[in-house]
Amino acid sequence: MDSCRYRTGFCVSSIFLLLAAVAAAVPVQPEGFDCTGINLLRQQEPNLTGQGTTVALVCRSITYIDGRPQNDYRPDLTHHCFAGMNFALYNDPELPADISEHSTAICSILFGKDSDVHGQSTLDYQGLTYDANAQVFEFWYFLKNQVFNNVEPQADVISVSIGSVFDDWWTRGIEAMAEQYGTVVVAGIGNGSDAYDLPLYPAAGSNIIAVGVVQAKTAGGFSPAQPENSTCGPTEDNRCKPDIVAPGNYLVATANEPNQYRQSGNYSSFATPVVAGTAALLIQKAKADDSLEDVLTDNSWNCVIKAILMNTAAKLPYWHKGKLSKDDDHEAPLDFMHGAGVLDAFGAYNTLAAGRYQPGEVPVEGWDLGTLQQEQANENRYRFVIDEPNDKRITITVAWNRHYQKQYPFNPVPEENADIQLELWAYDKDGQREDILLDYSDSKTDNVEHIYFTANANYSDYEIIVSFADETGSQSKQAEKYGIAWRVTEANPQNGTASQDLNGDGKVNKEDIVVLLKNMTRFAKGSNDYLIGDINDDGLINMNDVSALALQIK
Repeated sequence: MDSCRYRTGFCVSSIFLLLAAVAAAVPVQPEGFDCTGINLLRQQEPNLTGQGTTVALVCRSITYIDGRPQNDYRPDLTHHCFAGMNFALYNDPELPADISEHSTAICSILFGKDSDVHGQSTLDYQGLTYDANAQVFEFWYFLKNQVFNNVEPQADVISVSIGSVFDDWWTRGIEAMAEQYGTVVVAGIGNGSDAYDLPLYPAAGSNIIAVGVVQAKTAGGFSPAQPENSTCGPTEDNRCKPDIVAPGNYLVATANEPNQYRQSGNYSSFATPVVAGTAALLIQKAKADDSLEDVLTDNSWNCVIKAILMNTAAKLPYWHKGKLSKDDDHEAPLDFMHGAGVLDAFGAYNTLAAGRYQPGEVPVEGWDLGTLQQEQANENRYRFVIDEPNDKRITITVAWNRHYQKQYPFNPVPEENADIQLELWAYDKDGQREDILLDYSDSKTDNVEHIYFTANANYSDYEIIVSFADETGSQSKQAEKYGIAWRVTEANPQNGTASQDLNGDGKVNKEDIVVLLKNMTRFAKGSNDYLIGDINDDGLINMNDVSALALQIK
């Protein structure tokens, strides 16, 4: 999956600029963690290190002979950053195992810890979940011994940085695993058109958290995700993917060099473990709360984690549901390029910590693991009050599992699937004004719904309605569990410079005009590709945008 070009760089996301000086005072690696709020989260909760959780990695063998993997999938455990770390390694015992540069890099992002990098004690290398229990599976061993036999995972989170453009028994088996056991499965969506990647399975599957890659800029913030280096949707059955994006370029351990580090490159293979590790931190927090014991053992817990991660993701310039256009798209819940946005670990933690609230009166931030019942009311309502609704954004995400057979070949069971819709209403509890349907999300193909909407300044009272999309819900489904997350934030304006940096190099110059002219030509020819460049936000890419961009170039 690692055949796409990249640019290195250190950044601090604009949403964390206020604490950038504090973060810079203690240089903690991998440096890309600043971009996604992970270091900010560490400052608030230093004990969130993955302790008490188990994270499993599925890693490919690099070498194949006559189609047989040669077991060179392992991280280089002689590297200093893995000292004292206990790894459980799973592979075919008939062949001697060997190390992999790819696996070494991924493991260091999650499990590495080295306070004396190159003898410089001022540089502290800390992986995202360095206190977690680590499991590393050779890919084909995992398929034969875990997926094929439908074995319950002993991990809280499974991270998969490998994939196929084809839906197959093993990709469906992983989906069945997520559905049946509630395991959080995170997978890379692919490295874009330059790598000739269609959306890769299992990431393209319904029950998986699919991760795309976005480029962090040296000057701060992110460039718009590029189809050339991050695979975008829709899938062949017209579902939105990826679910979320994250930067992929980190300082990682170098295999066969016990004290050396390198830049990983901006690939989805390395964005994926960052999202998986963040999920593990949320689970660590949840395990520390006795009131959540029942929720954690529920086989739909993965839906809660998915909803929280997606709901708190930061929107980038050009974010729009489905294809880029002026009109909102109620049937496509996510942006085909950005998903729900860029991972925000700090925001995700805050939503989890805000607490679980069942239908009824709820605060402006929270989550629930809910159930829709056919024999009872076929909708759930969550009501909250925004005291000062001016310039506020309301974000809501609902996720639920699709259903699969529990044995090979793990075929879909569409008659058991539910179709859920999500609505946001403004209402007047005194009955003086008419209730208003502000927005809705009702995809007929996705098992996630997402709303990102500006609050109505004339209304303080709001209602979220989660319901079956029709009166019968589905052909035979009597109940469906779902995860939901919601929050109200300031409606911060998007950065204009970021929307003009079309080639993602951190500069606005003539090279961006070249990209714009290329996209303008493709737009004029009616291309269905994901095309950025509507600088003046009029729904078109034309010479008016070229003129607007040229004015910004000195």
